[in-house]
Amino acid sequence: MKQLLFPNNIQFWYETLRSMSHIAYGGADFGEVLCTAERIVEGDYDSWYVEWTATADRVAGEAGKALAGGHRISARDGFLRASNYYRSAEFFLHGSTCDPRHDHAYDRSVECFRAAAALFTTPHIEPVEIPYEGTSLPGYLYRADDSGTPRPTLVMHNGFDGTAEEMHFFGALAAVERGYTVLVFDGPGMPGPRHHQGMAFRPDWENVVTPVIDFAETLPGVDAGRIALLGLSMGGVLAPRAAAFEHRLAAVIAVDGLYDLGETFIRNIPGTREEAERVLRAQSAPELDAALEQLMAQDPISRWAFNHGMYVMDVDTPRSFNAACLDYTLGGGVAERIQCPTLVCDAEDDMFFKGQPEQLYDRLTCPKTLMLFTAEEGAGAHCHTGAVRLSVARILDWLDDTLGSAS
Repeated sequence: MKQLLFPNNIQFWYETLRSMSHIAYGGADFGEVLCTAERIVEGDYDSWYVEWTATADRVAGEAGKALAGGHRISARDGFLRASNYYRSAEFFLHGSTCDPRHDHAYDRSVECFRAAAALFTTPHIEPVEIPYEGTSLPGYLYRADDSGTPRPTLVMHNGFDGTAEEMHFFGALAAVERGYTVLVFDGPGMPGPRHHQGMAFRPDWENVVTPVIDFAETLPGVDAGRIALLGLSMGGVLAPRAAAFEHRLAAVIAVDGLYDLGETFIRNIPGTREEAERVLRAQSAPELDAALEQLMAQDPISRWAFNHGMYVMDVDTPRSFNAACLDYTLGGGVAERIQCPTLVCDAEDDMFFKGQPEQLYDRLTCPKTLMLFTAEEGAGAHCHTGAVRLSVARILDWLDDTLGSAS
């Protein structure tokens, strides 16, 4: 897809397209996104934060006035958009040492989303706390009604940088509209647990998903025999990893498929995979450290990925982040352990994980489907950003066919 804005910074363009994408389920309005983008200085992270925050503050203020005036639907819609704009505002602020503004913007995003959730009548959306290793994981339970009728259930989580709240716009609302019970959560490394509990990502994701499934099975409206798991972006390696060991899952969906996260970061390191791993994990590797710093200076995607990665993995150098990524793999026979039907999605022009969906699909021995989304459809970007209605329709149709229709 042509970069219509920020022609010299693909990361700024992609994140703008991401906000536009959420228009489909009420997370943005085109004019608000466009006017905000026009005020931003390309490549200037401070400008990005200031302008998105200004838009979010204005929209949230209008929503608050609407609520005070008894206009609940207008307030709900405004709070949803403000939540997404605050999420966008803090996107580039993460690093091994975070800009303190990111906590404010993140907390405001959650506050606005919860204000909107409380104003829904159909579906019912309620915040939940999922018991997890002596603490809890934040999430949301979506119910089509309050009858308690057992329904096929979709458990959903985001990936490397997205929030549980953002999943409302990528599939949660769409699934509950189709009659599913939906449970969305943030796991370790994801925004809620990382911001407020200091939890970093962990590669053994089955030890995150198992307590989530335990919790789901206690809820009215959940058909324990028809629970599916969907992971978005980096969730495309986490969700299949969980499914390899958590066999209560009736289906798993990787949007998009990711076989080996480490491979996406070591491809520019000379030598074999074993040699790259050795130098990444070495006690000292000054030449590689210098090369990674140079890569960050030259490439905005790498600069953002390394800075954010140091934050979510809780490490303090680009090399230690790259080393941590090596553990996020479905190699060594893990992919082959998945037993449930698996949908692997693929984006034709993915700028992060090109070729990874095919690697995962080829190694699966369970019932499997590879679903390609193309640039001609407007769906070729990473996670099909810009084509949410199209992508969630195909994904949920597959889930209907696999589990039996929820509606």
